[in-house]
Amino acid sequence: MGANELSMQLWRERELLEMLLFKLDEQQLLLAAGRSHWIQFAAREIDQVLDRLRAASLARAVEVAGVAEEWGAPQDATIGQLIEHAPDGAWGDVFTDHMRALVKLTAEVEQMRDAAAEQLTGVLRATQETIAALGQESGEYTTRGDRAREDAARIIDTEM
Repeated sequence: MGANELSMQLWRERELLEMLLFKLDEQQLLLAAGRSHWIQFAAREIDQVLDRLRAASLARAVEVAGVAEEWGAPQDATIGQLIEHAPDGAWGDVFTDHMRALVKLTAEVEQMRDAAAEQLTGVLRATQETIAALGQESGEYTTRGDRAREDAARIIDTEM
């Protein structure tokens, strides 16, 4: 364990965040092209990258603990705290660059996530409107999963 290993781990996380950005961008392009039947595959790939990010985060925590002990920082130190405890030399600059890049990538992921959520909401709304325009009822079901009686009374709020 050491600063070099931690730096390599941070590089892996940066690469995974870039892969996540790519997958989110891919998902948006599929939605924009009207290719929503492929969304399930894009979502699965996004989940796979997120799983790898979780594992990388745990590995980073182990590396941080080792470097923190070596540099006299708290065992559960953040990258910012490690930078404060970094010995004279290049490590402070290296970890500062990692932290800036990670913050930037995380902000980009959040923006892409929000844009994807908006697009998915729009697709859902358009699908619901299309089904409603067909004039066919989709049916109502009981809590047991049986089809509800057709002659049952219904309360419908038409001013939603």
